[in-house]
Amino acid sequence: MNFPFNLYLASLVGAFLASLVSLPWWRGWCLRSGHVDDPGHRKIHSDPIPLAGGLAVMTGVLVPLLAGAIVVGVAHLGQGLPGWTEADLDRLTYGFEARRSQLAGILVGLLGMMVLGWWDDRHELRPGPKFAGQFLIAAVVAASGVRLTLFIPSLAASYALTILWIVGVTNALNFLDNMNGLCSGIGAIAAGFFAVAAARHGQYLVASIALIGCGAFLGFLPWNYPKASAFLGDAGSHVAGFLLAILAILPSFHTPEHPRPLAVLSPLLVLIVPLLDQASVVVLRLRRGVAPWVGDTNHFSHRLVRAGCSRAQAVAILWAAGLLGGLGALLL
Repeated sequence: MNFPFNLYLASLVGAFLASLVSLPWWRGWCLRSGHVDDPGHRKIHSDPIPLAGGLAVMTGVLVPLLAGAIVVGVAHLGQGLPGWTEADLDRLTYGFEARRSQLAGILVGLLGMMVLGWWDDRHELRPGPKFAGQFLIAAVVAASGVRLTLFIPSLAASYALTILWIVGVTNALNFLDNMNGLCSGIGAIAAGFFAVAAARHGQYLVASIALIGCGAFLGFLPWNYPKASAFLGDAGSHVAGFLLAILAILPSFHTPEHPRPLAVLSPLLVLIVPLLDQASVVVLRLRRGVAPWVGDTNHFSHRLVRAGCSRAQAVAILWAAGLLGGLGALLL
């Protein structure tokens, strides 16, 4: 087996299994600690549901990354691994070392977003402190070297664009987490397309991180769709939004060797469902004189249900829209 297949398979399957298997344990911990979503306004469940999804998804992300770090350590010791050539290990080692600071920033950002979302789940943060935390985390990630440029030769503009993008996408996925399976399904689809985009250009590490995200979301999905025994919670939707925002930045859609200026629009198509849903509900709320962060039932999923779809059908339709957006991105 060649290097990409070994790495990609291990990334996807490892993350899927870590997320899938860890969720029952996290679910039990949430029930014991009272970390649950209670029934209430705009909610259809009649019993408390554990907010274990974010913890399981985070486990699905961290376990394969830790395993990759161990592999790199083994390579440094000059030890081989079954099925891996010396060239394979050299490539993986190079990827980890070349993006060392970026990987550190991404891990700090993931943990920061999860903690911020978990705190919001527990204490219902006011918008001000919540946005401040998101901006701070996004700034730390931008400082690590993960930044957008969009052909603007300005470091200040790059920082501003990156912070706004991360905060915007994080909240878009937070908004989208309004029906069983919707946020995690769209997350898996988008991460899968980002993996393809990176793999096409030989960016092994970026593609692997995207596949880790895809696997982690897929591992949680059976516990959340069509009937939920666990929710993502704000911790999970923050992790999902942050990870997708980062995966939109990491691949090289346009390079001097392969100039494709329009390809930088690809992430907008991959994330078309959460971005349009966010824009739609914000506009509707502002027209009614309501703050953009005040929840309602005017999301695309809710409108599909009012049009006659079941909740599972509404989610499946939006998954299909996400797939079409991703295919459109590949054409760019």
